[in-house]
Amino acid sequence: MGASGITDETETGGTDPAQPSAPPPGTIEGGVSGERLVLFTDAVTAISITLLILPLVDLVPEAASAHEGASEVITGHLDQIWSFLLSFAVIANIWQEHHRTFSTVAKLTRSLTVWNMGWLLSVVVLPLPTEMIGTFGRDRFVAAFYYAVLLASTVCRFAMLRILNTTPALLEEDGRAARQRTEDLYTESYLNVLALITAFVIALAVPALQYYSLLLLAVPPRLARLRRRRAAR
Repeated sequence: MGASGITDETETGGTDPAQPSAPPPGTIEGGVSGERLVLFTDAVTAISITLLILPLVDLVPEAASAHEGASEVITGHLDQIWSFLLSFAVIANIWQEHHRTFSTVAKLTRSLTVWNMGWLLSVVVLPLPTEMIGTFGRDRFVAAFYYAVLLASTVCRFAMLRILNTTPALLEEDGRAARQRTEDLYTESYLNVLALITAFVIALAVPALQYYSLLLLAVPPRLARLRRRRAAR
């Protein structure tokens, strides 16, 4: 990742000798560098996506103690396997979106760091509603919980892109192309929020489509690509 520093959004041109000195470039209070923040984000995401498989692993000794056949580990727990695959795909997708968000970031602001931590919180929490889907099936509360976590993640990414879009000095490349790319990601993220809210409403209104409505999230990227192609003509 290109993130390597952090700037203070309220920074002024001069300093007061009576005031304590600002943290050196590339650090925040506590000594955490921008680059380490990005690496930390990747590590936490990797742990969260790995945790999804643990409930399925626990099914093996349970089946053995119940004297069930080996095939029962799969055929008898299709809901758990479905929820695992769903959340694995979701985390992989939102991590990829996060990677695209930070691929040209050179500096971090405190607000950007806070929103990133909010994004991380949603990723860390996601294994919980995933396990609840496998246990309670198409329960309405579980669906609402799952979508709320996803919406929190999407809103956090949108907020981060808004900061980057309004503060181009944070980008590695100080040029029109880099700003246009960030603006495109910002627009796509806005459409993602709208698509997820729509999917949320559909999931609550039509229980049979609870998690299939997540397919709406495939629409914004396609619209963004179509918009870029038209702009390139």
